[in-house]
Amino acid sequence: MTINTSTQSKAFANELAELLKPIKQPLKLIIHAGTPKTGTTSLQVYLNKKQRKLRKLGILYPNRSHNADAPKHQWFEKNLVRTHLQNLLDNFRNILSYVDENTHTILLSSEGIYNHWWDFPDESKALLLELSMLFEINLWVWFREPLGFAESFYKQCMRNPAVESIPCYGKDLSFTEILDDPWFSQHLNYMSFVNKCDSLFGKSAVSVFEYQQDTVKTVSQLLGLATPHDNPTPRKNTSMNSTTTELYRVVNRLQLSAKEKEKLVPHLHDLNAALTPYADMDSNNIIDNESRDKINEMTAKGMLELQKRYLMS
Repeated sequence: MTINTSTQSKAFANELAELLKPIKQPLKLIIHAGTPKTGTTSLQVYLNKKQRKLRKLGILYPNRSHNADAPKHQWFEKNLVRTHLQNLLDNFRNILSYVDENTHTILLSSEGIYNHWWDFPDESKALLLELSMLFEINLWVWFREPLGFAESFYKQCMRNPAVESIPCYGKDLSFTEILDDPWFSQHLNYMSFVNKCDSLFGKSAVSVFEYQQDTVKTVSQLLGLATPHDNPTPRKNTSMNSTTTELYRVVNRLQLSAKEKEKLVPHLHDLNAALTPYADMDSNNIIDNESRDKINEMTAKGMLELQKRYLMS
């Protein structure tokens, strides 16, 4: 993948370089890109709670939103999607104001980096290339078994509000129908993401992990946070059963505004919790056999390549 830097991306890099001048030591920038449905929310809550201990280790996990329930860095991918250079600079300016002589690493985490990777214009990928010139970039990404990811991602698409830029969000779609949506199906092409990140940051900068419901434990070990007395981090997001998924499809037919739909979410969440004990009685399988075969065929080659990368990371 060839990315050509532009006047705009060079201007961004020059301004950021000026912000970095007072900082004497080189900085590593770890970007945890998700993916969705691989324990990202639990990890973000864990890292947010461990901010003080991380700082002692020289690692800065910034949380500008000061929201303990959603301590992620969505500003990063949102401004890349829209190529808002000033917003990106403002956020980095704020983050760098917390860097002291002990800081050697900044850690950003948002599953939206993977989710919206294909929505980044070339200009924004040029900005990422410029970042790799100013920081030692290390991109971390977890991948879930494709069938499990596809089902969970489908449910999330049903839950999300409708937006013009993503035609499969908040619509009344069966799994078969959404699998035919190019935006949805490209998220199953794991190796496409890995290969493009390899080209952009360098293969040695991209670490790939197999999701085995232990993301928090793995990251705590990577960062030197793990202790013998660590308690397991509880899951922050509960799985949505297929009956509740069907109810979201009914809600989506009403074509409500995002605010109107958001008012219904707590009620559907409570209903999902009430139905969970009866999940075994829920015989409505989300993925039909034809779609299952299609996904297996789509992902077989890529998963073989990923197995090699899992062994490397």
